[in-house]
Amino acid sequence: MKSGFVGIIGRPNVGKSTIMNNILGEKISITSSKPQTTRNRITGIYTDLEANGGEGMQMIFLDTPGIHKPKNKLGSAINETALNTFKGVDVILLLVDGTKDFGPGDRMLVDMIKDVDTPKLLAINKMDMIGPEQYLKLYNEYDAMGIFDDIYGTSALKGDNVDKLVDKLSEYMIEGPMYYPEYMATDHPERFVVSEIIREKLLNYLQEEVPHGIFVEIESFEEGKNLTNISAVIYCEKKSHKGIIIGKEGKKLKGVGKAARLDIEALLGTKVFLSLFVKVKENWRDSERSIRNFGYKDE
Repeated sequence: MKSGFVGIIGRPNVGKSTIMNNILGEKISITSSKPQTTRNRITGIYTDLEANGGEGMQMIFLDTPGIHKPKNKLGSAINETALNTFKGVDVILLLVDGTKDFGPGDRMLVDMIKDVDTPKLLAINKMDMIGPEQYLKLYNEYDAMGIFDDIYGTSALKGDNVDKLVDKLSEYMIEGPMYYPEYMATDHPERFVVSEIIREKLLNYLQEEVPHGIFVEIESFEEGKNLTNISAVIYCEKKSHKGIIIGKEGKKLKGVGKAARLDIEALLGTKVFLSLFVKVKENWRDSERSIRNFGYKDE
């Protein structure tokens, strides 16, 4: 058995969660068009028992939050989580948005990893949205830095070249244990994944400012033979945000609940009864206690 760890890093909204979901063939990390969608470090487990001449291979992917200039204590904790991923992985995969020119944020990331003594691969993502000239321009800029072992053009959304990227990543795996059973796609409990699915729907349904001030907590998770009852609380920072989340006559919250329930049923393989409640917890993103309680920072 060969095994190892892959740290996926990049700026917000470059497709890190999408590419990991594509590799795993299962949705374990939420996606959204809004930046800073991923807050925690998500572990994805890719196991191929036929690889390595039939001896098997397991890659553990760490999908980090997008590194950005923090505006509050939550932002600082998110950056810390992402940067800590550099430590202990066998290969770093930097994902960049091919539709955007190389900028200060990209320079910041490159400077962070250039002296790290770990193999580095670059994936220029969103190839389905750019022409060959733009790709070649970015390729040459990054190649000239001399820090990447290889560079790939990918479309995480459509799966283009993702298999070739996985093949290359597998070359960095070494003889080691099978860390997780073959059926596991993530080491996060189902409660966590369910809370993230609900938050994803909120991100997609809500206005620009509200989503980053929300947190979803699972209050109860009762599994029955044919039905799973789930109760969740959506915390927001302002009373006005509470009204926006609920919507006129509760329509927005009902829409969020319906969309989330369908994904949760697909995840759990059972019918789900989902109850959602909204509560206000003012300025929680600047509260060290709240950030720790909500699991965004270690004790």
